[in-house]
Amino acid sequence: MSEDHHVAAIVPAKDIDASEAFYRRLGFETVGDYGDYRLMEDGQGWYLHLRSTSDWPRQVEDNPLGLYLYVDDVDAVAERVRDLIIEPQGPHARPWGTYEFSVSDPSGALIRIGRVLD
Repeated sequence: MSEDHHVAAIVPAKDIDASEAFYRRLGFETVGDYGDYRLMEDGQGWYLHLRSTSDWPRQVEDNPLGLYLYVDDVDAVAERVRDLIIEPQGPHARPWGTYEFSVSDPSGALIRIGRVLD
């Protein structure tokens, strides 16, 4: 992977401290803190910018944002956030060929963590 060619999602955060703590549990580290704007990465290719947006979304259920985080060891990430997993069965194979699970971040964004099945 080239540092010059990558993508970073900019994610609105109703409570930036709560969002930062949530993404740390998924394996991100804060690499830049500018108060209401924080840069996070996992050192393996995940990049995330948190932007404090205290008035968005007005209601959590109105948040249309979603992220898919690809990772080799889905179960290891699931262990770090087991209490937050939406599906009662936890990580599982999906009909479209992925092994994944889902959580919601503190602002209501849907976060899926998974890998493509061989």
